[in-house]
Amino acid sequence: MNTLIEIKKLKKDYYVGEVTVHALRGVDMLVSEGEFVAIMGASGSGKSTMLNILGCLDKPTDGAYILDGMNISDLSRNQLASYRNRKLGFVFQSYNLLPRTSALDNVELPLLYNSSVSAKERRERALHSLELVGLLDRMHHKPNQLSGGQQQRVAIARSLINDPVVILADEATGNLDTRTSFEIMALFQDLNDKGKTVVFVTHEADIAKCAKRNIIFKDGMILRENIVSDRILANEMLATIPVEVDI
Repeated sequence: MNTLIEIKKLKKDYYVGEVTVHALRGVDMLVSEGEFVAIMGASGSGKSTMLNILGCLDKPTDGAYILDGMNISDLSRNQLASYRNRKLGFVFQSYNLLPRTSALDNVELPLLYNSSVSAKERRERALHSLELVGLLDRMHHKPNQLSGGQQQRVAIARSLINDPVVILADEATGNLDTRTSFEIMALFQDLNDKGKTVVFVTHEADIAKCAKRNIIFKDGMILRENIVSDRILANEMLATIPVEVDI
C-alpha cells in the first residue's frame, strides 16, 4: 500500500503567557492508503492537536507533515486552504450543519465556491454522496427534521463530496447513543471497505475497536500502536442491540 500520510519528528508548542506547552513532542507516524486508523488518548494527550495538523487547520512548530506527496509546511495559507478542500473530508462531533438549509444544500457547501465545478455537477455529486450514506429520501429535510444519526450521515456525505484522499473524524459518535454510534461506524467501515482512508479520533474503546489499527497518544507522544485483533464489525454489533420503539 502507498503511504498517504507521513509524520516526521513532529512537534507543536503553544505559548500560554510565559509558559510553553509541548502538545506534541517529536511524533513519527505513517498512514497508508485504505487504512482505518483510530487515534486514542486522554484529554491533553495530543490527539486533538494531531488531528488539527492532519486536517491542515494548524501547522507544526517543527518536523514534517507530508500528505499525498506534498510537504504541508511548504504551502502558504491560501495554498493550504485549497489543498485542504481538495484532499480532506471532515466529520465533527457536533455535525456543523447550517440549521436553515436542507440536507442537499448542506452537502453541496464544500463545492459552492469551486468555480471549476458547475452547479449541475455539484448537485449530481451531492445526490451521489447522500445516496452513499442512505439519505436520498431525506434530501429536502432541514437538520431539525433529522435525528442525530441522520444529521451525522449528512455531515459524512458532505465530507465525501470532494472525493477526499482521507476522511478525518473527530469524536464523530460523541453525541450519539450506542445503537446510532454503531450505525455510523458501520457506515465508516463500509466506506473503508470501498477503499476510503479513515482517521478517526475517539476516547471510546469499543468505537476504536471498529478501526483496523489503533494509535494511542500520551503526553504528546505515541505511547503504543497496535493492529486490532479483536475488531468489532459494527453491523454484527447492531444485530445484538435492540431498537428502541417510542410508545
